[in-house]
Amino acid sequence: MKHIIVVLIFIFSLQSSAQTVGDLINQVSLDNLTLTLNEFSGEVPTTVNGNAVTIINREQANNDLAADYLKEQFQKLNNITITDQAFNTNGRNIIATQLGKTNPNNIYIICAHYDSVDNYCADDNVSGTGAVLEIARILSTQCTDNTIVYALWDEEESGLLGAQHYSNLANANNDNILGVLNMDMMAHNDIDASDNDFDIDVRPIANSIAMKDDLLSLLNTYNFNLTANVVNPGTSASDHSKFWSNGYSALLVGESWETGDQTQHYHSAGDRVSTLDLPYYHEITKLVMAYTATKAGLINIENTVTENGTLLTADQTGATYQWINCDTNIDIVGETNQSFAAITNGNYKVEITSGSCIETSECVFVNTLGIERFNAEGFKIYPNPVKTILNIELPVFNNAELNIININGQVVMEQSIEETSTKLKLSGLNNGIYFVTLKVDGKEISQKIIKE
Repeated sequence: MKHIIVVLIFIFSLQSSAQTVGDLINQVSLDNLTLTLNEFSGEVPTTVNGNAVTIINREQANNDLAADYLKEQFQKLNNITITDQAFNTNGRNIIATQLGKTNPNNIYIICAHYDSVDNYCADDNVSGTGAVLEIARILSTQCTDNTIVYALWDEEESGLLGAQHYSNLANANNDNILGVLNMDMMAHNDIDASDNDFDIDVRPIANSIAMKDDLLSLLNTYNFNLTANVVNPGTSASDHSKFWSNGYSALLVGESWETGDQTQHYHSAGDRVSTLDLPYYHEITKLVMAYTATKAGLINIENTVTENGTLLTADQTGATYQWINCDTNIDIVGETNQSFAAITNGNYKVEITSGSCIETSECVFVNTLGIERFNAEGFKIYPNPVKTILNIELPVFNNAELNIININGQVVMEQSIEETSTKLKLSGLNNGIYFVTLKVDGKEISQKIIKE
C-alpha cells in the first residue's frame, strides 16, 4: 500500500506593478539608482550600441555616447515614444513621452540635464538623470490619465540651451504643460546627514506655488525622511527657469544649497559616487515619484500576477494577454491566455491590454520554489485534445498529487494519484484550455491540455 500525502499548494500574489501611488513609491530601487550613478558617471563600464564602453565624460562636444546610452535605457520600456531632439550642431535632448489615455493634452514633465563640465560629475547631474530613468521605468508600466514627458536636457552647462529650445517650441505650439519638475544635483548631504534637508526652488509664476504646496503635502502624506526648505524666489540657474520664461509652472528639487550643503566638488572631477549620500538620494527620488504618479493619474488596471508553482496567472480578468520571456524580451508564441504554465525555470512577464490601455507586469522568476523538475521520461498524458477521459502514466513513485487549473488560475480538480496508470473523467469540465500540474515525490511538472 502506497503512502499518500496531500501536497499543499501555496498560492501567493506577486505585486508586479502596483496600483496605488504608495506601491509605486516602494518600487523605486536604490540598486537601480546606484547602478545608473556608476555607469553614467564612468565609475564602471557599461554597454552602448552593443559595445563595452566607459562614459567618463559628458561635456557638450563629447557626449553623443551618453545620449545613446539614455536612448537605449528608454528603449527598454513600454508605452513611451522616444524623441532624439537635435537643437544645434552638438546638442541633443533625449525625451520619452508617455501619452495619457484620458487627457493626452495635459502634460507633466519631469526632467534633468545630463551634460557635464568635467569627468565623472556624478552629483551634477547623473543624480537627476538617474531619477528620471528610474521613475520612467516604473511609471511606463502603468496607464495614466495625463501625459508624462521624461526629458533629459543637453547643454544645460552651456546656458540651459536644451531646455530653452524645448520650452520655446512648446510655447509656440501652445502645449498645455501643467507642471515641470526639474531635478539638478540631488544626492549630496553631509553637513548634518540626520536632517536630510533639501531645497524646493520656486517663484510665483503660473501655478508654481501650487506645485510646491502639492510637493509638501506629499512629503507629509507618505512620511518621507526629508526636510524641505522652500526657496522663493528660487534660483534661475537651472533648466526649470526656461519654463518660467515662457509662463509655465515649474520648480527645482535638489540638495540644500540654501543651507550650504551642496557638494564641495561642484564642477570638478572630484564629483564622484563615493561622495554621495545614497539613502538621501533614494528618498528624494521617491518623493518625485509620488508627485509624478499623483499628477499623472493612475488608471485602474490590475497588473499583478499570481504564482501557483509553475503556473502564472494575470489577475486582471476580461482582457487580452501576451506572455513574454524577460530574458530575451520576446513574445512566447501561442501564450495568449490569462494563465501561463512555465515549462522551464526563467523570468516571465505578461502584457495586458484592456480597452486602449496596455500595461506590462514586472518579471516573475519561476524556479518552482526550489523544487527539482520532474523527469519527463516515463510520463505520458493523453489524448490532447481530450473529450472525456484523460490518461496519465507515471513511472514508479511514492507520493503524487494532481491539480487541474483553468485559464483564470482556479483549481477545478484536485486528487491524489495512487497508481502509475490513471484515468481521469473530465466530462464535467467546460470546453477550454486547462493546465495539469503534477507533484511527484517532491518534484513538479505542468502541461497544458485542451478539453473539447
